[in-house]
Amino acid sequence: MAGELEPDMQLRVQSLADHYAVALSPVREALNRLASEGLVTAHDMRGFFVSSVSEAELDELTRTRCWLNETALRQSMAEGGAAWEEQVLLSYHRLSRLPRRLPNGEVSGEWSEAHRTFHRAVTAGCRSEILVGYCDQLFVQAERYRNLSRQAPAASPVQRDDEHRIIVEAVLAREADRAVGLLNDHFIATARLCRSVLLGRKAPEAGRTTA
Repeated sequence: MAGELEPDMQLRVQSLADHYAVALSPVREALNRLASEGLVTAHDMRGFFVSSVSEAELDELTRTRCWLNETALRQSMAEGGAAWEEQVLLSYHRLSRLPRRLPNGEVSGEWSEAHRTFHRAVTAGCRSEILVGYCDQLFVQAERYRNLSRQAPAASPVQRDDEHRIIVEAVLAREADRAVGLLNDHFIATARLCRSVLLGRKAPEAGRTTA
């Protein structure tokens, strides 16, 4: 998810077991679980590989996130009470107080987890654990692409943090159409940054192919 392992990179079971000082069985179990979540691809007779990334998958992922999160958010705003509003507000306050990046420039793991908690809180009032689970699973899928966007020219931190603030304001005001539009714009803006990175990755490969 952090992008430390390149897409399409082969994951050798023995090497991973040696690196983490564990037996082969838990490594295989972990890789199979990651494969079920779409983060790893299993090929017969070839082993495990980090899943590929593509513009087509990014577009499909973004569309599906928008559809499911819209349903969950609208239902949350219709069904969620004061306790749900409180959780949304608390998750935003925690997120807004954490630095996005560490001194070395890497995205903070603590911020990333708070970001995930915030998006889960926004949809958690829909009273459907299944729907919230699907939204959370799509968040994980999108996290790989979001981490790739670190390589793109970044928007100012204030501008990106404002996206979360105005979503919360619309949610608490119970302005469903505005809240949904802002959330979708948030997903699409991230996808746009990711796409610029994917195009940048293609250019060197094309140059090597035609050389």
